[in-house]
Amino acid sequence: RYFLVGSNPAETKYRVLKIDRTEPKDLVIIDDKHVYTQQEVRELLGRLDLGNRTKIGQKGSSGLSRAVSAFGVVGFVRFLEGYYIVLITKRRKMADIGGHAIYKIEDTNMIYIPNDSVRVTHPDEARYLRIFQNVDLSSNFYFSYSYDLSHSLQYNLTVLRMPLETLKTETNQTRQESFDIFEDEGLATQGGSGVFGICSKPYEKYVWNGKLLEAVKNTVHRDWLLYVIHGFCGQSKLLIYGRPIYVTLIARRSSKFAGTRFLKRGANCEGDVANEVETEQILYDASVMSFSAGSYSSYVQVRGSVPLYWSQDISTMMPKPPITLDQADPFAHVAALHFDQMLQRFGSPIIILNLVKEREKRKHERILSEELVAAVTYLNQFLPPEHGIIYIPWDMAKYTKSKLCNVLDRLNVIAESVVKKTGFFVNRPDSYCSILRPDEKWKELGGYVVSTGRLQTGVLRTNCVDCLDRTNTAQFMVGKCALAYQLYSLGLIDKPNLQFDTDAVRLFEELYEDHGDTLSLQYGGSQLVHRVKTYRKIAPWTQHSKDIMQTLSRYYSNAFSDADRQDSINLFLGVYKPTEGKPHLWELPTDFYLHHKNTLSLSQTRRSYTYWWTKGVLKHLPLPFDEVTCAENRRKLTVKKFHKYEEEIDIHNEFFRPYELSSFDETFCLAMTNSTRDFMPKNVGIDPSPFTVRKPDETGKSVLGNKSNREETVLQRKTAASAPPPPSEEAVSSSSEDDSGTDKEDEGAVSQRSTPVKVTDTGDNTKITENVVQSTKDVYGVNLSDVPSEDDLAIYARFVQLGQSQHKQDKSSQQFCSKHHLDKVINLIPISSFSQDNIYEVQPPRADRKSIEIFHAHIQAGRGNMQPLGKDDFLMYREYIRNRYM
Repeated sequence: RYFLVGSNPAETKYRVLKIDRTEPKDLVIIDDKHVYTQQEVRELLGRLDLGNRTKIGQKGSSGLSRAVSAFGVVGFVRFLEGYYIVLITKRRKMADIGGHAIYKIEDTNMIYIPNDSVRVTHPDEARYLRIFQNVDLSSNFYFSYSYDLSHSLQYNLTVLRMPLETLKTETNQTRQESFDIFEDEGLATQGGSGVFGICSKPYEKYVWNGKLLEAVKNTVHRDWLLYVIHGFCGQSKLLIYGRPIYVTLIARRSSKFAGTRFLKRGANCEGDVANEVETEQILYDASVMSFSAGSYSSYVQVRGSVPLYWSQDISTMMPKPPITLDQADPFAHVAALHFDQMLQRFGSPIIILNLVKEREKRKHERILSEELVAAVTYLNQFLPPEHGIIYIPWDMAKYTKSKLCNVLDRLNVIAESVVKKTGFFVNRPDSYCSILRPDEKWKELGGYVVSTGRLQTGVLRTNCVDCLDRTNTAQFMVGKCALAYQLYSLGLIDKPNLQFDTDAVRLFEELYEDHGDTLSLQYGGSQLVHRVKTYRKIAPWTQHSKDIMQTLSRYYSNAFSDADRQDSINLFLGVYKPTEGKPHLWELPTDFYLHHKNTLSLSQTRRSYTYWWTKGVLKHLPLPFDEVTCAENRRKLTVKKFHKYEEEIDIHNEFFRPYELSSFDETFCLAMTNSTRDFMPKNVGIDPSPFTVRKPDETGKSVLGNKSNREETVLQRKTAASAPPPPSEEAVSSSSEDDSGTDKEDEGAVSQRSTPVKVTDTGDNTKITENVVQSTKDVYGVNLSDVPSEDDLAIYARFVQLGQSQHKQDKSSQQFCSKHHLDKVINLIPISSFSQDNIYEVQPPRADRKSIEIFHAHIQAGRGNMQPLGKDDFLMYREYIRNRYM
């Protein structure tokens, strides 16, 4: 047998799973549902060790040996022989949300469960194992022990705010239905000191090991189930005058209809689209960790393929295979299923930003636009006008080619309108200063305002053909706009505006580029070809050659390695299950039938062509149905009562780990990317605010870098000589380049504009003097004028005179006590409204007699002692009556 011993982080509570190894093909797992203390688990393992030795009293051959140490169970999988267990053996902390750690899987281990004596071998088992292991679990798979990564922050915190009465009834039901004896131990004696904990069911669409846990989901305790997401997770620290603000980016890739670029296009019969990724940016003040007391904000947006039946034939080996519509869908059945899912999860309005080309010599991308417009128009007929799907077509490639138009400026206008419609999530009410002096843009902000803050209602869905390069730039601009509103809502900036070339936006841009590169590698096989810098026209001249290399890398990956990767994903996600007597995975001519279930069996229930949404969704709009308190959603929650001193709900112990030896060098919050260390220039006198516009070459990285890095930065600055100066608050961007439409004429235009300025000897001399002689602005932070003004000189002279007079007074009081001499010193003409004016001491001005009388009368009136009215009071009252009523 295998014994799987799991513990909490403090290693004070343990659970034990017994895995039977005598079954050749079945998985037999026994969970006794008991919680052991450290002493109890040692005694248990000691007894097992003693009982399994070959001879009693023999110490040499141990009866129990440790096979592996791990951080969690990914799941159990079976091909043609017995089951394997997949364990996480190495992890790395990637982010922290309210004290809840998010880890990236760094390494895994697959262990074959059945014993060699009962193993039934199969010749194709090794090949299936190799295909399964092609899905590299050490690249961009994430998990958390205490935070639900499959749901958004808004969902998780909305669930936490459920009414207490609801939780109590749920707890009673759970305790009656549960077979878990230990949960009721001691609860009766604890009285009113209980704390309710909620565990929600994960959103299956974004869970990648759901099928791997299916075999044990109903037999083991839920603490063993560790749900893994795939995508991206990054976190950086924005320091605002020392106040730590954590900016987190989490991307969840859908596990439905998942695959590689040309092999997965459009949607399947259930409304799941290819390359669907939900990106959430979370902002919170890290000085307060708890979800109940801290300030948290988030904004969610989605990317995904055009929700139609379409594909591209890659057998022709063309860089851009022709787009074909596979099935006619006059009633937009697939689009209806897709947007129904979105209405349930996000509410309304759903905004589609379609970036595909509208004007082409040969009809290519425009096919998709025309079909999508027809589908949206059809579906909107049946929705109430206020909850209709908003469609924004914008040919990004056409605007990129135009020298007159600025791509990012136009995107900024779209971003502003989108964020105003959807709003964003924040878990605290508007600050008093925002109510007192609201910004004009703040008044127009949409979303749903509740007593505890704001909720995001609706979502932006961005797509181009691949949903990679153009989409990432558009999402960055919308995210940047939302970030400004998030910072404003937390009271960190005075206007909801952010400019390029500030430390905050540079930090955010770097996060988004990592995010774009990662998602592009997963789906397209290469990093981003065009970046935000390309569109701003400040990319270095070396970037063009890198873009060509990325294009070639993407083409090679799509042509040669994507088919193997697709097979691996199908096997890993359980889309294909190896079965004896049926064709093997590598023998299938296509996986179309695996992803489209309606090709194998006809559905018994047919959806309405007009009422295309799920029942109950429309009633709660604009709020998402998934976040509404109703009986159906309550069934997804498991409620458990804890004692308030239990370790499971102790955030302090969970985060600071006082029972472990910690090294500051390895502490995550100190090692993470930091706006002050990595982005703020290191020159003396620089404004430390992360919202100050910097010069293009002013970053912490360029100053800290070696000589070659500095030279490259200077060269980069000369290369981008055509780039505009730092923009004003209204116009916050500049001209840009084309996206994934890699036409030859566009490439030529890019190369011409990116050609470096001729670097001569004088240029080098300039560079040297630039490094040696620094301006007063760089050194002191201010421009020192040649001569101070007369007013400044007069104030300074008075200040000096006061100081000298004070010293004279101190000396004379020690040496002479004659009143005549002291009068000369003290009788100075005061230069302010204070009675005694010197550089050491001041007195407040005295109130005059009339003011004191008014104040005393006010105090007496408060005590009920009214003053008799005088002649002036009667005259004033008579004047008031005459003006008011006559």
